[in-house]
Amino acid sequence: MSKHLTFPPLQLIPGAIAELFVQVSTSGVVTLADRYGLMAAVLTEDLSDEERCAIDRLLRSAYRGALQPSDELSAIQ
Repeated sequence: MSKHLTFPPLQLIPGAIAELFVQVSTSGVVTLADRYGLMAAVLTEDLSDEERCAIDRLLRSAYRGALQPSDELSAIQ
């Protein structure tokens, strides 16, 4: 008998995607926390079209090499 894990639904903080987009676009750096935020956002089913568009733009920028990954938790010093 197989056991299935059940995870609670992800709840993003309102405005988190817009804030993430501005911060990453301005700094050009994607921190570890940013990557986890993007992962959570991609797994969320109830994003607005605007939020999906912002995520798509960030992912395209990362794919093109326009964003630098960082293992730091925050770009804010």
